[in-house]
Amino acid sequence: MDILPENILDDLEILWDYHNLHHELRHSDIGVGLGSHDIGVATFTAGLFKRGMFPRLVFTGANSPTTVKRFPRGEAIHYRDEAVGLGVPSERILVETRATNTGQNIEFTRTLLADHGVDVSSVTLVSRPYQQRRAYATCRKMWPEVDVICAAEPLSLEDYIESIGDVERVADMIVGDTQRISKYAELGFAIPQEMSDEVRRAYDRLVTAGHTSRLI
Repeated sequence: MDILPENILDDLEILWDYHNLHHELRHSDIGVGLGSHDIGVATFTAGLFKRGMFPRLVFTGANSPTTVKRFPRGEAIHYRDEAVGLGVPSERILVETRATNTGQNIEFTRTLLADHGVDVSSVTLVSRPYQQRRAYATCRKMWPEVDVICAAEPLSLEDYIESIGDVERVADMIVGDTQRISKYAELGFAIPQEMSDEVRRAYDRLVTAGHTSRLI
C-alpha cells in the first residue's frame, strides 16, 4: 500500500476530525446504513442492531463508479447479505436499491418506510466515518421532522486506510466529501455547516497536492 507524505496525512487528519460528529449513540426507531464502497458500514450497522440500538434497519444504495466492481449486485444487497451473515434476521431488514447519492438515500428511504407503514421519529444514520457530517446535513434538510444521529465505526484515520487498503482512494474521498459540505449547502441539498479556517486551509492544500478525483 502506498504511503502518503506526513504533511498530507496531517491535513487528512484535520478533515477526518472535522467530519466525525461524535454523536452519542442512543436508541432510535430505525437504523439506516448508507451504501458505499465500505462493507464496514454494514458490519457496524449489524452490530448496533444486535446491541438493541434500533428494532429494524434499512440498507440503501445502488452503485457508483467506485462500487460497481466491488458490489456487482448493488451496495444495499451486499450490505444486507453481510448483516444477515452476522445474525440480523432478514425480516428486520428493508432494502432500497435505487439511490446513487446521499440525498436519494434519504429520499428513497423515507418513501420505502412509508410504503411499508413504518412511522419513525428518530433515525440513526450509519456511514463511512468521513461521511457523517454530510449525511447529517443532508438529512436535516430533507427529513427535518426526525431526530437524527450519525454513527460510524470508531476507527482512526490510519486504521481506516488500512481497512480499505487504498490510501489514495481514501484521501480523495475525504477531500471530495469536504467540498460537498459547502457545495451542497449552496445548491440547497443540505443545511449549512460551519467550517473553520484550519479545515479550509487543509482542504486547499490537499487539492493543490492533487487529491481531486472526487471533486465535483
